[in-house]
Parts: sequence; structure tokens; C-alpha cells
Amino acid sequence: MSQPAKDRHDSIPAQVTRIRAGAVASTTEADHLAEETPVALEYNGISHATMLATPADLEDFALGFSLSEGIIDSAADVRGIDVAPQCDGIVVQLEISSACEARLKSRRRAMAGRTGCGLCGVETLPEVLRPVPPVAAGAPLRAQAVLAAMRDMRARQRLHDLTGATHAAGWAGADGTIALLREDVGRHNALDKLVGALARHGLAAASGMVLVSSRASFEMVQKTAAAGVPVLAAVSAPTALAVRLAQEANITLLGFLRNDDATLYAHPERILS
Repeated sequence: MSQPAKDRHDSIPAQVTRIRAGAVASTTEADHLAEETPVALEYNGISHATMLATPADLEDFALGFSLSEGIIDSAADVRGIDVAPQCDGIVVQLEISSACEARLKSRRRAMAGRTGCGLCGVETLPEVLRPVPPVAAGAPLRAQAVLAAMRDMRARQRLHDLTGATHAAGWAGADGTIALLREDVGRHNALDKLVGALARHGLAAASGMVLVSSRASFEMVQKTAAAGVPVLAAVSAPTALAVRLAQEANITLLGFLRNDDATLYAHPERILS
């Protein structure tokens, strides 16, 4: 399996004109734009999904998407990943086990996603609301560690600082230090990249927490559960469906992490003062 590309043209330079205090500047300034590229995923030569994504860490993205969508059960089910740039996008070709291929064919969907849209094209409601096994409880975490992890993640968002256009997903251990971080124009994509990186690095996911720079939607909880992480902390609010899934999947769900404040929505017993 090839190594993930850390910087595959994830941003491009641009000249912009600023408006300050209602006045349009007479000169342009240098800036950067986050790149957004169609990325198609193929499994054993069969096209499965196409999404708009930031073209970096695509091996992590493909692996994480495959895990969080239930296409594979573990990283060992992937025999190889090849990234093939095309004239109009990028094709990520995965070779998966024959058992996983058979399962994929049995519930195949055609999904063409817009930026950050993880559910476009799903054909049946059961595929959207597919059950996830409850996550193991894991050790309790200190509230200060969760808050510190969000601050640490924000400080590490290189592409967001450069462009202002990307979301981040990070994994931190019990001490609140971010060990892995992935960025993308789509919040679902960023989390898929993180899930793939966790599997690739072989970290004990259940011993830490996932943090996202977005709201906590149903699918963000679903992907966190698929990764086996018992805590999900988000900058913004969760949805009601996300809270219900977190309750069922034994995931501690926090929202509105701002400075030293947060709101616990599910399984608060795992967070200590």
C-alpha cells in the first residue's frame, strides 16, 4: 500500500482584491485557495462513488471511507491502493478482498456527492440509517483534556490558516494532544481521512477522542462509531438524530466547544471534571 501524499496540490496561489471599511482596494494581494477536485473511488475496477475533495491524503481518505461505509471490515481487507490522476479529476483504485467485493455488489449504490455531502445518492433509507455496533466504553477523559485537544487542533490547521476554506478532523489521546489531523473542504471527507489514518497508523483509537471543526451530524457520529472511538467533540451543535445515534452507539457527544466551555449531549459519565 502506497504512503499517503501529504501535500498533493491542496491549495493554489491567487490574486484577490480586498474590500476594507467599505472601500475597494486599488491593488491586488496574494492569497491562497483550497483546491477542490472530483475524486472517484473504484473497488476492484468497479466505480462506486465520486466526491469533491481536497486532493491530499487520498489513500487515507479511500481507506477511511471504505471503513466508515462498511465496505471493508479492517485495513487488512485492502490489498492495494493506487492514486491515478486524470484530466478531469483523480481516480483512487482499491483492490479489496473477494468477500468484501461480493458484499459491496449486493448493496451497491451510485453516489455523486457535492462538497461535504456524505449521503447524496444513497438509494434506500436502511443504507442511511444502517446500525453500528456499540463502541467499547474506554477510560474516562478529563474535560480539560477535551478542551485542550480542540485548541490544539485549531492551532494545527495549516490549510485552514492558509485558505480559510477547510474543515479539520483530529484524534487526540487522553492527555489532549492531537496525534493525527486531516483537513478537507468537506467535513465528512476530513473525518474519513482521519479514520483511514487511524487504521493506517494502528493507533488504539478507543483510548482517545475525535474532534471536528464542524457541527456533529448523524453521519459524523456514524463514522466515529465505525472507527471505534468513544468520544466525539464538535465545534458546533449536533442534530437530534446524531444525539440519538450517540446514545445508542455508546458515544460521548460534545458540542459547542468554545474556549473553556462545551455542552454534553450523550453519555456525559465518560467526562470528568
